[in-house]
Amino acid sequence: MTQRPIGYYVHHHGAGHLVRAQAIADACPWPVVLMGTGIGSRGIDLADDRALHSANGRFDGRDGAGARPTALHYAPLDHEGIRQRTASIASWIAERRPALIVVDVSVEVAMLARLASVPMIYVRLNGQRTDAAHLDAFRGAEAILAPHPRALDGAGVPSWVQEKTCFFGGITTQPSRRAPVDKRILVVSGRGGEPCDGRLYAEAARACPQWQWRVIGPASLPRALPSNLQFAQWVDMPEREIAEASLVVGAAGNGLVGMVMAANRPFVCIPERRPYGEQEATALRLGEIGAAIVCPVVPRPNEWAAVIAAAFAMSDAPRRALHDDEGTAKAAEWIAGQASQAVAAGTTP
Repeated sequence: MTQRPIGYYVHHHGAGHLVRAQAIADACPWPVVLMGTGIGSRGIDLADDRALHSANGRFDGRDGAGARPTALHYAPLDHEGIRQRTASIASWIAERRPALIVVDVSVEVAMLARLASVPMIYVRLNGQRTDAAHLDAFRGAEAILAPHPRALDGAGVPSWVQEKTCFFGGITTQPSRRAPVDKRILVVSGRGGEPCDGRLYAEAARACPQWQWRVIGPASLPRALPSNLQFAQWVDMPEREIAEASLVVGAAGNGLVGMVMAANRPFVCIPERRPYGEQEATALRLGEIGAAIVCPVVPRPNEWAAVIAAAFAMSDAPRRALHDDEGTAKAAEWIAGQASQAVAAGTTP
């Protein structure tokens, strides 16, 4: 009999969800089918559910609804993309009868999985997620996966949610073992927010001419480029760039934090605003345990020398404690175990 697959829903905001999902799928001893918007040939490519409401034409996560059920976060009415993606997921469930679905992340897909009688694991990110929709998703899950070590978990998580959660640090692509390039500062800009302001790093490079500055990811370009500053835009292997850096500057997204801890590089963390305070919560814990220098905003030019010196003065022990080389394999094995239990406990063969 063909083994029933595990479905893995991948949210399209930022790049970290897909990186995490692909790493787990590659390591999982159970067949995993990825599904999400923009994943192309790597799985089931779902119709886009986004609607544009913000002044700059970017998706702002709002659905424009005057009212919605408290179990939902995003449910715009009369949206063809949502109809198509819901039908695609439901049709796949009916045809393939998955043993389990991992939801990373969407309370709506979590509810759809439960309504379709599929056991579900919900991926819990950091931040204040005690609203009604999140709590219903947690209740409906057979288990909760936190893709970060327990030490980075923020405050205010209900005890029953904590008890239902398994923590896995180190869910990331295989870290590069390259040696750092002397005097290189790497600035990492992700896909989840606004492009980084290149002008601010041009000013930083001029203030610290003894360092070579390199920016990867979306960024605006300054009018005048110092000779010690380079913009590489998006790169396919950020983990290699991070390994080659003497020091990393970036936000507090789960993917970037995991790669920096895996490479064990001094880290200047500048959290970006995200729903539910996700990055602020992670950055707060990084600072409290001594794993990063945390700056609420990009430092001013005359502040960078002190910030860099403070980052290099930190012990690397807290960073090493946050990474588990076997984190991806452990998460994959745990998910496979949950699928096996779900099949064994099922009421239908």
